[in-house]
Amino acid sequence: MSNNAELKVGDKVYELPMIEGSEGEKAIDIRKFRAGSGLIALDEGFANTGGCQSSITFINGEEGILRYRGYAIEELCQKSSFLEVAWLLIYGELPSKDQRDKFVSDIVRHSMVDEDIRKFYEAFPRTAHPMALLSSVICSLSTYYQDELDINDEDAVYMTIVRLISKITTLAAYAYKKSIGQPFVYPDNSLDYASNFMHMLFSVPCESYEVQPAIAKALDQLFILHADHEQNCSATTVRVVGSSEANLFACIAAGICALWGPLHGGANQKVIEMLMNIQRDGGDSQKYLAKAKDKSDPFRLMGFGHRVYKNFDPRAKIIKASCDEILNNIGVNDPLLKIAKELEEAALSDEYFASRKLYPNVDFYSGIIYRAIGFPTNMFTVLFAIGRLPGWIAQWREMLKNPGRKIARPRQIYTGPNLREFVDAENRTT
Repeated sequence: MSNNAELKVGDKVYELPMIEGSEGEKAIDIRKFRAGSGLIALDEGFANTGGCQSSITFINGEEGILRYRGYAIEELCQKSSFLEVAWLLIYGELPSKDQRDKFVSDIVRHSMVDEDIRKFYEAFPRTAHPMALLSSVICSLSTYYQDELDINDEDAVYMTIVRLISKITTLAAYAYKKSIGQPFVYPDNSLDYASNFMHMLFSVPCESYEVQPAIAKALDQLFILHADHEQNCSATTVRVVGSSEANLFACIAAGICALWGPLHGGANQKVIEMLMNIQRDGGDSQKYLAKAKDKSDPFRLMGFGHRVYKNFDPRAKIIKASCDEILNNIGVNDPLLKIAKELEEAALSDEYFASRKLYPNVDFYSGIIYRAIGFPTNMFTVLFAIGRLPGWIAQWREMLKNPGRKIARPRQIYTGPNLREFVDAENRTT
C-alpha cells in the first residue's frame, strides 16, 4: 500500500506524503503542495489543518479522552499536583523528587514582584477587567528581566518559566484587589501554590484568614484540568507569536489576550451569566432548552458542546464528580447548581442535543465552583489563564525546538478589487 495520497487537479495528479501520529491519527502533508501546484488549501478557522506535530497533549474527541504526555487526565487529577503537572507538560516527563522539590522551591521563592509594578495598577481604573491588567503587566515583566530574554539560553528560559508560573498568581491577586479597593497582600512562602493564591486574594491586613484545604485542593485540580488542551486558539496564538522569536513574556501576554474572548476562556463566565438569567426568569430550564432549539431565537446554551469533543468532556466529568463535595465542604447551597443539573439532565435526554453530540463541557461546572469559592465572574478567565500557563509554555518551548520551524505566515485567497487607477479627489464621484 502506498504511503502517499493522490490529489487530482484537472489532468494532473499530485502525490502527497501521509503522516501518522503515535495514536493512529493520519494527515496529508501538503507542505510542498503549493510549490508544485501553485495552489493553497483554504481552511477558515483551521478546523481541518494541522499546524504542527506535537507530543504534549492527546485528545480523542469521539471517545472523550484527554492525556498529558501520555498520562490520563483522570489519574493526574487524582495522584499529582499542578506544579508537578506543569513540569510534566514543559519538560516531557514527570519530575524526579529532587527536580520536583527544586522546581516548587524556586516557584515559591520568586512569587514577589518588583514594588514598582504595584504602581502600574494605580494607573488603571478600578473597573478595568482583570484580564486586561494581567496581560499588560505580564508583558511588562520583560522590562524587569531584560538579561533573561534570550530564548536560546536554557538557564534564562528556566528562570523566565519559574518567574511566570510564580508571579502570575501574585499579579492576578493584585488585579482582584484593585477591583474591590482593598490593599494588596504579599505572598506567603509557607503556603502551597493554590493556598498562597487564595491567601493573596481573600486575606486582609486587619484580620487573619485561613485557607480551607478542601478548597485549595479543588483549585489545584481545576488548574490541572485547564493546563493544556492541544492546539486551541490561545495555544496557537502563543506559537504564532513565538515563531517570530518574541520573548516568552510577550508570547504569554498574547495568549492571555486570546483566552479573554468569550468563545474561548470567557465561556465559563458566560455559563454563570446564563444560569443567573434563567434564575431571574423563574428557573424554568425547559423553557431555555426550547429557546436553544429554536433557530429564530438568539439564545445559546452556554457550556454545552465543544469544537473537539463529540462525547462527554472528560474534564467536565471530573468537575461534576467533585462539585457537590466541594459545595458541601464549604457550606454553600447555590441555586444555580440546581438549575445547572436540571439543564444537564434535560439536555442529555433530549434527542436534539444527543443527536448533535452537545454534551456539557469543562466550562459548565467550573464557573459554579469558582463562584462558590468566592471569585467574582470577571476573575473566572484569569483562573483559566493561571491553569493554562504551563501548557502555553510547553507549546512555545516545543515550537522553538522544532528544527524545521518557520515564522507563522498563512496564505489567503484575495477577493478584493483588481488593479484600479488613482483618481484625484476633485474628480471622484460618490
